[in-house]
Amino acid sequence: MSTVISIRVPDETKRDIDKYNIEVSAVARRAIEEEIRRKKLEEATEAARELGDYFSRIPEEQVLHWIKEDRRAR
Repeated sequence: MSTVISIRVPDETKRDIDKYNIEVSAVARRAIEEEIRRKKLEEATEAARELGDYFSRIPEEQVLHWIKEDRRAR
């Protein structure tokens, strides 16, 4: 399924689009998809930073204890 999105551009831009035979829908689609990828990466980076902040508050001794317990359980 797809949705139609329209944009308004200056007359000069439209003339250049016609002059250079630019496929607007393909260019717009790629630009939008790239922006979505960039936003998702920003979101994931922020989530990773928050997790890092959270885990940095756990004392090192506790982490070592969990690792040793896990190794003994194997």
